[in-house]
Formats: sequence, structure tokens, C-alpha cells
Amino acid sequence: MLAYRDLLNTAQYRVVSAPYGPMLVIAGAGTGKTRTIVYRLAWLVEHGVAPYNIVLLTFTRKAAKEMLDRATDLLGAELHGLYGGTFHAFAYRVLRQFKPAWLEERPFSVLDATDQQGIIRRCKEEANIGKGMRGFPNVQTVIGFFSKARNKEEGIGQIIARESPNVLPYADDLEKLGRAYATYKRENALLDYDDLLFELEDILRTDREALNVLRATYRHILVDEYQDTNLVQARILKLLAGSLEDERSVMAVGDEAQSIYAFRGATVRNILDFPKMFPGTSIVALEENYRSLQPILQVANRVMSYAREGYEKTLTAKREGREPVLEVECRSDIEQARCVAERIADLLETEPANEIAVLFRSGYQSYQLEANLAAKGIAYKKYGGVRYQEAAHVKDLMAYLYFIVNPMDLPGFTRIACMQPKIGIKTAEKIFHALGEKGEARYRKNYPALFAELDSLAELRAQKLNAADIVERVIDLYEPHLEEQYPADCQTRRMGLMELHTMATTTPELDLFLAEVLLDSVDREEENEDAVVLSTIHSAKGLEWKHVFVLDLVDGKLPSRFALAREEAMEEERRLMYVACTRAKDKLELYWYVRSESQASYGGDAYCTMSTFLQELDADDADEARVLPNGNLYVSSESKPRLQTRTREAESKQETQSRAEEPAAVREEGSQGDLVPAMDAMKEIRAKQITKCQHRIFGEGRIVNVLENGNLVISFPVLGTKTIMPAYVFVKK
Repeated sequence: MLAYRDLLNTAQYRVVSAPYGPMLVIAGAGTGKTRTIVYRLAWLVEHGVAPYNIVLLTFTRKAAKEMLDRATDLLGAELHGLYGGTFHAFAYRVLRQFKPAWLEERPFSVLDATDQQGIIRRCKEEANIGKGMRGFPNVQTVIGFFSKARNKEEGIGQIIARESPNVLPYADDLEKLGRAYATYKRENALLDYDDLLFELEDILRTDREALNVLRATYRHILVDEYQDTNLVQARILKLLAGSLEDERSVMAVGDEAQSIYAFRGATVRNILDFPKMFPGTSIVALEENYRSLQPILQVANRVMSYAREGYEKTLTAKREGREPVLEVECRSDIEQARCVAERIADLLETEPANEIAVLFRSGYQSYQLEANLAAKGIAYKKYGGVRYQEAAHVKDLMAYLYFIVNPMDLPGFTRIACMQPKIGIKTAEKIFHALGEKGEARYRKNYPALFAELDSLAELRAQKLNAADIVERVIDLYEPHLEEQYPADCQTRRMGLMELHTMATTTPELDLFLAEVLLDSVDREEENEDAVVLSTIHSAKGLEWKHVFVLDLVDGKLPSRFALAREEAMEEERRLMYVACTRAKDKLELYWYVRSESQASYGGDAYCTMSTFLQELDADDADEARVLPNGNLYVSSESKPRLQTRTREAESKQETQSRAEEPAAVREEGSQGDLVPAMDAMKEIRAKQITKCQHRIFGEGRIVNVLENGNLVISFPVLGTKTIMPAYVFVKK
């Protein structure tokens, strides 16, 4: 038996040794979340739970594998039968065992992005949708609309109206295209990535036998990164868990302060409402941080202290050191780029490049910095790019494998056939529909090379081979096409295919291997290059570096311009700021500028306001610095006045101490008292009977004008003049 008390801190031990039932673990950044989950797995097994009665749901296959490997090492034994993987891969496994009724006896395939594009083009053409419409969105954009609508469980029209109003004239056509796409999938036994979760939910709701089997099998459910789940994932968890009687448990681990993927359909409400979904939930906060120095955590804590809603936690550093956080004021965005490049150049004299990262809200915000780094000869890597699974040669190989598993896979067959000379999409489809019919002989005579490959695939389908052997043989079959299509780098590409073969050795069954490759979340490949990292904050989540620079901390950039008028969006921007800060281990530098030359160049407002999140900091949270003409930093001994952007009820020391000693609880936004939304007092505002107002983010202000569209022009003492929708402004009537 492991010495759990000696190996874990108090909060971690409480989680690991928790009794059965529901538990929510609020795992602050850098608090040993993975370690806690690993020891929880070990505890369950050492206390008599069979591994096959445990399911671990994560957001990447890599994360699940790491946790299972570490638990195996701890116990010194294989955890045979313990399933760990993504929600989507789990859904595939269930659907493989309990097929949806509409499939009848047909095998089904899961579409990847390229297959989706081909089918949507086909549906678009057949329904004569978008023809001659210059402004009609491209296929990739259409897929994005469909996916967002599914994951957010909203109509396509709602998504378009909120995110792309310029596409509204085509909303009806897109709705029609969506229905055609759904019909095509049904008729051809196809599921896309988003379908998997909803089909699983339907099985759990309608198939009592399947539900009973799954509940009997998976008696202990652990979910990692619960703040990133969407609505259907939360419902699946509730259905799987059931009433949690008879020594069952469900444990959700996450951090509401790191919920930053609303654009993908994730909702912070899932983690906030978990205690309501599972009455009697025990809540434990992990607050001891093993990553960052205390000044960094002080800034992160301050940022989240203004959150409208969340769980009470205060991160405290386990590492010693007091390197101050720097808040750097630049005269312009151009100066910001030069200064950061100079700072990086200085750091590289003593620090490895891969311990330095520059973070920003959107990808374009690093363009100026990239130019400056290139001029100095500083190597950098920017996170993003094409998924491994989307590389053309990998797609080719996967088409062969899909067709082996499912001979009804038209997209896979089409890709295979189109590798042959003189075969296009339409001809490929004609051949496909002739297979097994009288007309096959004619096509077999005309396209002997294609049918030789199809015969080879049929032989592989009939043989009882493991996934690795099939992949190896298909690579040999595909080799002539590889050399013909990619003569310049065919050897490099073949090495990539052999990596696929290596991956297949871990999964004996071909269909499961294909599902794992397809459904695996985007994991960043290991890069050996010693280079500075440039990354969006979204891409940086889960990573850490010694030195972190955060750029463009001005209102309109972080928080984004869109978020300034929407409180819900503003809250997610706050969480983005928290994630950015907590990536730093030793040194954090926060940059803002007075003037944006890039905005001025295209006629925008050149002058900028320090980010709300910087204004919220207290004088002792960060050292203020300015860039001197010679490029050096001058650290000021005087602090500028800061704007406290949100009024909060005063709490006595006694109250604060008692709250800190209590189990983590949900912090909810206080009442607005006798304030009413400005939209309810527009008559008085237009008559200038009311001028004083309150904004939840920007604080007190004075209404100076009402625009024709009803928006209010408001003067704030520190922020200056802003135009805000009346729904987000409050007045005393």
C-alpha cells in the first residue's frame, strides 16, 4: 500500500482518499492536478476496485496515456481493463457495441475534415445552393458553422447572427444545406466528429439495456479538465453516473478560472453547476502551487478576485523567490515589439530559448515581434499549423484503412480511386455504385490497376491480422503513389507513415486504431529546435515557461473589443488573462502601449487605454516600468493611480478568514441594489434627467450622449470616453 499521506499535501490527500459519491476538485493552475488524478486511480485499485470498473475521460489521448502510465508505475502492475481516453473515443467504443437503431445492421464510418468538405460540396451542388452567390461562405466556414451550432446546441441562424452577421442573407440556404448534409450522413451510415457525442447520449437515453451495462461496468468515473466540457458532455456524465448509489463515484477535476474555450462550445456553467447536477457534492480546492513564484500568483489571484462568479481559492507558492512582476508601458506597439525582442536577446545570454514564451490574444498580434526577432537572428516557433492527420499523404493512407474496415465508405473509396490516372470524383462514384453489380466487369477492364488494389484490400479485410500488420502492408501498397505524387520529399513522408505504423502496434484492432487516430485531440508534436515560443493564450494552456511576456494589454486587444460590450465575454477574457499569467514560473512581464501605430495606419483610434486587468492591480502587485529612448527599461519608484473597476462589499478580516477556512464555495455576483438597466430608463436619459451611471467592468461614469442606434456615450474618469450598449449600463432611477 502506497504511503499516500506522506506523498501528497493535505488537499490532494483529501481528494485521493475521498469516499464514494460525487466530488468536484477545483484544481488551480500548477497545483498538481495530474498527480492527484494518478494517485486517485492508484487508491481506487489498491482499495479493491477492479480496473475495468474505472473510466478516465480526458481531452487528449496523450493526457490519458500519461496518467495511466504513471498509475501503472506507481502500482507496479498493469491496469488491465481501465479505460482512459477522450469523450469522443469513448463514444465510438460504445457505439461500436450498441449501434443506434437507425443504422440497423450497417457498419458505420467516422468522417474526418476532408471527407466532410467533399460531402458538403456534393450536397451543395445537388441542392443547387450558393451557385452564383459571390458572398456565400466557403466549405470550411460552413463546416465551422455546423460544428458550432451542434456544440452550442443553437440554430445555424443564431450562430451566424451573433458571429457573422454579414452571412445572414444566406442563413436559410445554410439551414437547407445542413439538412441535406444530415440526410446524406444517415443514408450512407456516416457520422462526423460532433455526431458521436449526441448518438451516445441518445443510446444512454433510449437503450435501457445499454445504460445498465455501462453503469454496471463503469462504476467510478473521473473527468479531467471539466471546465472545457460542453452541454452534451455534461448530460452524458449525468446519465453514466446515475444516482451514485451502491459504492459508485464520479469525480470532476478542473478550474473554472481556466475555462477559455467557449468558441468551441465549452461552457463554464458545467463546472459552476456541478454541485446542482450532483446534490451532496464534496468540493475541494487545490491551492498549493508548485509552478510559479508568489508575485506571479499574486497577480493571478488579483485578476480572478474581480470575477463575477467562481470558486473561492487563493493560489500560494511552494517555491521560494520574490522576482517582481513587471508592468511595462510603451509609447507604441512598434516600441513594444522592439523592446520585447531586446529583452529576449538579453535573456538568451543566460537562459535556454525554449524557456522563453511570448503570449498574445490573437495570432496576428505577433507579426511585428516576429519581424524584430528575425532581424536579430533569434529563432522562434509559433504554435499552430496543420494537424498530422490532415497531411495529404496520411489522408491517402487512412483512406485505404477506412475502406478495409467499411467497404461502404464512399469518401474513402473516392480518395483511393482518384489516385489513379483518368479517374475523377464523378467517375469514382460511378465505379463505387457498380461494385458487386453487372457493370463492375466493364470498370474492372478499364481500370485494372484500381481493381488490383481493391482486390488486395479485400484480401486484407478477410484476413485476421492485427492493425500494425495491416498498416505495414497498406504502406507497401501505397508506396508507388507516394513516390509519384511527392517526389521531392517522399522519403520524409514515408518516415511519417512508419510512425503511423508504430502507433498501430499499441492497438490490436484496426477500427479502434483508426478511431484513436481520428479522434485524438490536437496534440503538439515534440520540437527539438531550441527556439523562443510565440503562442496565442489559447494554445498555451497547459504549458509553462520560466519567462513569459504578455503583449497588447490594452482595452480592445485583451480584453478584446467584442468583450468590452458583453459581460459574459468579458468574464472569459478575464480567464484568458489568468491563464496567460499562470504560464510563468519565474518571471512575468506585462506589456501595454499608449499609441497603436498599426491602428493609426488604417484610420482607427491610435490612442489606447491600459487593459482593465492591469488597472485592477494594486500598487504592490507589479513594478511599473517604461521604455527609455535607448531601449532600456526604467522601473518607476512611484505608482500611478489605478482604477478599481468593480465595487465589492467590504469584508472584515474575520469574515475573510472564516471563508478561507471553509470548503471551496461558489462566489456569485452580488445584487445591483436599487440600480436598473439603462435600457429601462432611456426616456429619462434622453431627457438628460439621468447622467450618472455604473458599468460592472468600468465603474462609475457620466452619460454624455445617446446615439441614434440607442448606444450610450459615457465618460469614465480614467478610461476616457466609451460607447456602450445600454443593456450593460446601470442607473439609479
